[in-house]
Amino acid sequence: MLKIIRRTLAAIVGLAMLLMFLDFTGTFHAWFAWLAKVQLLPAILAVNVGVLAALVVLTFVFGRIYCSVICPLGIMQDFIARIGRIRRKNPYSYSKPKNWLRYAMLVLLVVGVVASVAIVVEVLAPYSTFGRIVTSLFQPLYILVNNLFASIAESADSYAFYKKELWIESGIFIAVTAVHFLVIAVLAWRNGRTYCNTICPVGTLLGFISRFSLLKIKIDETKCRKCGKCSKNCKAACIDFKSMTVDHSRCVACGDCLEHCSFGALSYGKSFSGFKSFSSSNETSETHETSETSGTSETVDTSKRAFLLSAAMATTAAAFAEGKIKLDGGLAKIEGKESPKRTTPLTPPGSLSAQNLAKHCTACQLCISECPNNVLRPSTGLGNFMQPVMSYDRGYCRLECTRCSDVCPTSAIRSIEKEDRTAIQVGHAVLLKKNCLAANGKASCGNCARHCPVQAIEMVAVNPDDPESPKIPAIDENKCIGCGACENLCPVRPFSAIYIEGHEKHKEV
Repeated sequence: MLKIIRRTLAAIVGLAMLLMFLDFTGTFHAWFAWLAKVQLLPAILAVNVGVLAALVVLTFVFGRIYCSVICPLGIMQDFIARIGRIRRKNPYSYSKPKNWLRYAMLVLLVVGVVASVAIVVEVLAPYSTFGRIVTSLFQPLYILVNNLFASIAESADSYAFYKKELWIESGIFIAVTAVHFLVIAVLAWRNGRTYCNTICPVGTLLGFISRFSLLKIKIDETKCRKCGKCSKNCKAACIDFKSMTVDHSRCVACGDCLEHCSFGALSYGKSFSGFKSFSSSNETSETHETSETSGTSETVDTSKRAFLLSAAMATTAAAFAEGKIKLDGGLAKIEGKESPKRTTPLTPPGSLSAQNLAKHCTACQLCISECPNNVLRPSTGLGNFMQPVMSYDRGYCRLECTRCSDVCPTSAIRSIEKEDRTAIQVGHAVLLKKNCLAANGKASCGNCARHCPVQAIEMVAVNPDDPESPKIPAIDENKCIGCGACENLCPVRPFSAIYIEGHEKHKEV
């Protein structure tokens, strides 16, 4: 029953988290936003005391059930490990804990959080790792399928679906994410929860608490025949059947061992005398090879957590990257826009400053996947690698939109009201006269002034004394909020004649 409940909850949570990152309409986020906020590291960065207290109590009572039911990366590993076990009987064995590596990763994460070393936090955070994998490798495939259905619906005069522009992140970002996913997948395929119990600092942190949990896996020495089935089916490699001990700091309370014990020697409950277990991972015995035992073949239920079945196809999505040349109705070739090199990166409204974003953001990519205006994308800069930055070559930041601030679980992008959006200045417009059609007398344009939502741009005559002289844009930096409408809608390509320069610290206008 424990295993059934655990698998059912994990399947629901895993599927909900997957859909939340895949969906670009915001529908699933409206239902499942709370799941992102109950992740351990985002709760720490957001100083969410209520969630942190609940997770501590949950671990103290049930052990590391968080890793099996709440953590999406843990659920993904279980799914991959399940596939890896299809053709293998008794695939695992007990191994000594790699404490030096576990504690080193935990210390490294703490240093990264305190010193605001973004790349360290982003790589080690399990929730954010899951988000990047789904957004970068799986979402392009999801968009392709959505666009296929949208084309079919359109041919039937139906608007049940709408097309989403497919855009692939930078090659280095895809490469880093793909390598990270490959490492996790191989470890899970071969050895189950190796990544969780040797690298993941969240697992190590919860392991301190789970040593003292009220409910634990217990071994009845009077019933145990040392057949080894429990060790051979423990994906956490934490059961030493020879000494009849369980390393509770690594046990994720999955219940797999319970169903494989043929003698009823294993149970999950409150510890009492007569049962032997240990809490300290330093008390484990030496690694040994398990003996072969006979038994019934395992029936594999591959339907559980089938939401990640598309993983094998994910890496092919990069082949569908959008090209620089677009076709406008098949009548004309339109050169695509390119983002200019900005002295200061643009950070989303609500992030307060580049420093605040770097300090709190774990680069989970949820804001990027949810941005309806195609403005946010992962940075390739070393200082803020993989964190969201704004670019206006595919859209601009509409004043009625606060989606990124609504979805951020760590308060890296603070929640803002729509009516306050027009008062937040993330940057200011800069005119490049050498590119401007009006300034060079090539055309009477004024597109930037017409589309500025805060009226920060005005067309003024080059010669004030001659009303017939050409008019060029004049920018009022005190009014400009850096929304990027002027940059995006400027007809000059590939580089606009006007662009937005970011501010290190946002202002109110």
